Amino acid sequence: MKPAAFEYFRPDTVDEVLELLERHEMDAKIIAGGQTLGPLLNMRLAVPGVLVDINHVAELGYRRTQPDGGLAIGALTRQSTLEDDTSLKASQPLVHEAIPHIAHRAIRNRGTVAGSLSHADPAAEWTGLVTALDADLVLKGPRSAERVLKPADFFQGILTTAIEPVELLAEIRLPAWPDGAGWSFMEVNRRHGDFALAGVLVRLGVDAAGRMQDPRMALIGMSDRPVRALEAEQVLRGAQPEDACFSEAVDVMCRHLDPMDDLHASAGYRLQAASTLMRRALNQARSRIGTNA
Repeated sequence: MKPAAFEYFRPDTVDEVLELLERHEMDAKIIAGGQTLGPLLNMRLAVPGVLVDINHVAELGYRRTQPDGGLAIGALTRQSTLEDDTSLKASQPLVHEAIPHIAHRAIRNRGTVAGSLSHADPAAEWTGLVTALDADLVLKGPRSAERVLKPADFFQGILTTAIEPVELLAEIRLPAWPDGAGWSFMEVNRRHGDFALAGVLVRLGVDAAGRMQDPRMALIGMSDRPVRALEAEQVLRGAQPEDACFSEAVDVMCRHLDPMDDLHASAGYRLQAASTLMRRALNQARSRIGTNA
């Protein structure tokens, strides 16, 4: 199939992008990598009257270290650009580990981080990464308007976000990685490159006495949005990273999960997969504590 007719605009600045969005509002769609929007257009599951191509907005194509040691990612940063950045292995090890699991290299060569987040598939790796890392998602609107949202406020359901029709997800800000924190990313899918039937992300840091500080446990592919296992994190906080504590945290996590039941996997399968993956991920994260200091 071919897409329905649409008007095409190729702005050169963020201001021009926002002006077009304000003018056309609900009738406009932004395209960058087009790895999701392209197929939707061809199948006419998306029928915008206006397509705003941001590929020539050079000011959006960046990744840079923040003064606090965090990482700022512009809306045009491709997945493969981060994948090839060897410095991420030390500065953002969880991101470095997860990116190769995102679809296939050909898709990562064009697909953008902001595009994946804007699409908001709850099984997508980037939704879990920003949730686990508690990233800041920067939305720009007309006349210098700006909103900074946390993932819990940004994701509102399957393929649904808080982005208004006149807004652009312009930047993703990942906080600095805590020195010595351990990490793990694991997922299960039918084939490499498929969306996750269940996936888990873990970050474990410890203080001088070996007690866990600010632990992070997040899941993808479980619900209509990425899940932060806050109750389970509370079990870990202040405790020693021991097997009994991990088992209790996973049990608490499972009691608070309400997995999806669809044609890809049953709710029971997802729950069992999440439990098994999280136990493995906690153990792997423990084994890595101190390795990136």
